[in-house]
Amino acid sequence: IFSCDKLYYTSGQTFYGVLKYLPYLLVAKLLCKEIIVHIHGNFLHKEYEPLKGFKRSVFKKTLQLCDKGIVLSKSLRKNLTPFLKENKIFELENFVENFLFEENFTKKLDKLRIIYLSNLMTEKGIFDLLDSLKILNENNIEFEAKIAGGIDASVEEEIKQKLNDMPNCVDYLGLVRGEDKKRLLEWGNVFVFPTYYSMEGQPISIFEAMATGNVILTTEHAGIPDVFKEEINGFYIEKKSPNLIATRLQMMGDNMHEYIEICNRNMKEASEKYRVSTFINKLYNILNE
Repeated sequence: IFSCDKLYYTSGQTFYGVLKYLPYLLVAKLLCKEIIVHIHGNFLHKEYEPLKGFKRSVFKKTLQLCDKGIVLSKSLRKNLTPFLKENKIFELENFVENFLFEENFTKKLDKLRIIYLSNLMTEKGIFDLLDSLKILNENNIEFEAKIAGGIDASVEEEIKQKLNDMPNCVDYLGLVRGEDKKRLLEWGNVFVFPTYYSMEGQPISIFEAMATGNVILTTEHAGIPDVFKEEINGFYIEKKSPNLIATRLQMMGDNMHEYIEICNRNMKEASEKYRVSTFINKLYNILNE
């Protein structure tokens, strides 16, 4: 802190997640350093609202030490408006790593190729997706599905049992990174993310699925509506509704070739808006505003 011009940090969203940075912020303030906080979710305002007395006061004063704040998108500004002036809050969308962009890439639309890429946890909708895949199989709908991500320890046994009960056309790949992630995203054509996660902000996995030409099925939740348009990037699905997810997938499976326009549009939009260079330039401008 003594040697820097500005202090930039990504805060936690719980009471102690915010408070743990207080000593550093106090030092920075004493040294007249500019402080920029970056919030990567949509839980901060929910944590603050019920606080009372000393906890509410110290939570607020900690964040008020910041000179600027960054959120992921417009609807998430409410996480910082109790603490900073509107003109000191900036919006900065997530980005996709460069290696996921492929020139002259054509998406295979021969059948439903369903992917899920995130932590396997209840609020991310993994149980809803698995139940919907079971419905598809029972209705004799042709599809393949690949599930990737770490399993939440609190529901590990239940998820493993669900995965064991899945038909052979459903594979669990565990954690995937780098080229394995790229191959998975390129293999798929429908990315399903039925999240209602309380700390959800703006899922990077949606941008990654767009960059690799997938039709997106996701929920109208957190900051997703700021970057996702119905029938342009894909389709909204109801939270906690395996039957409706299965219905949408079945409709798509009957006419997958009709979604090539969405696939191509998603690749183009991601390339124009969500590259690393775009993120860096926007961040640089915010830091030097």
